[in-house]
Amino acid sequence: MMPLHPPGRIPHETLREDQEAIILADQLGFSEAYVGEHVTDLSENVTSCMMFLASVARLTKNIKLGTGTINVPNSHPAAIAAQVAMLDHLLEGRFIMGISPGGLMSDAEVFGNFERDRLEMFVEGINMVLDIWKGEPPYDLKGKYFNISTARSMIPEIGQGAILKPFQRPAPPIVVTAVAPFSKGVTAAAERGWDPISANFLLPKWVKTHWSSYAQGCETAGRPALPANWRVAKSIFVTENDDALAKRYAHTAKGPYHFYFKQLIRKLVGYGGRSNLFKADQSEPDDSITADTVAPKLVIAGSVDSVVDQILALRDEVGDFGTLLYACHDWVDPAMGKRSMTLMAEQVMPRVNAAIGA
Repeated sequence: MMPLHPPGRIPHETLREDQEAIILADQLGFSEAYVGEHVTDLSENVTSCMMFLASVARLTKNIKLGTGTINVPNSHPAAIAAQVAMLDHLLEGRFIMGISPGGLMSDAEVFGNFERDRLEMFVEGINMVLDIWKGEPPYDLKGKYFNISTARSMIPEIGQGAILKPFQRPAPPIVVTAVAPFSKGVTAAAERGWDPISANFLLPKWVKTHWSSYAQGCETAGRPALPANWRVAKSIFVTENDDALAKRYAHTAKGPYHFYFKQLIRKLVGYGGRSNLFKADQSEPDDSITADTVAPKLVIAGSVDSVVDQILALRDEVGDFGTLLYACHDWVDPAMGKRSMTLMAEQVMPRVNAAIGA
């Protein structure tokens, strides 16, 4: 989940709803759940994904919980290293570390990074996090943006000056989000042993390009490119047998998906200049990109039978991948939102897995 709610909703109610979604996912047997974070967006009011995941650590039992993502330039590497390590221990290894340079420009601005090279900051920051976990105090790490040392204040005999190492050694599994066609970031990540998550707002045509990017990086690193390590996110809404209801809830302003894409288009097209993400043909005019036109293309919706067919068609188009991530949206109708998740787990995925021999 990003997660994204109408800004007029009461924050403690949406936070509780997001917690309930993850608890339900755990009960239904979903394998993983990721939560994003933004500091300056009232629609996406999880301001710390790690704090949020800690709030459900003891309320879940089997599901792996992931940051989706830690926006590395917005925090000091020592804080990230310590907080991730603590969360990994709280979850006793049920943790996946999603990282990125961060994509929300108002977050970049509020942290003083708007005109900085955030990709460069991201690389330096995550390298320092990993160096902290590999190394020993006083660390003495020096960079362009960050410096880390406890040399002047450490008291080794009582543990002062040392940063906690994670439960999973040498580091938790690391994933990156792929939000652009032909992603060079996916290649660079694969070279480092990290795995990709293809964003739910990309057309299948662009999602397909991520496999070749990933395979190229794996080849450079001398490791096998395994479809099992590729995660693809998708917005999905399921009903028992009412295709008309599903499409009305998922493709029109009567449901949460329309709001989601309206917000996203305003950020990525109206402000971010990334209309290419929503176009199969780049000659299409930008003003053709609306929630009305995008939602039917990017949300799988329908009866159980229809959704099974659409997921199999998606796999045929983009290629084999290991994990389908069900993008969770605002529960405009809580009963329908929960029922969709239940049908996904109990009816849709068993049939999909049977069809592909998983």
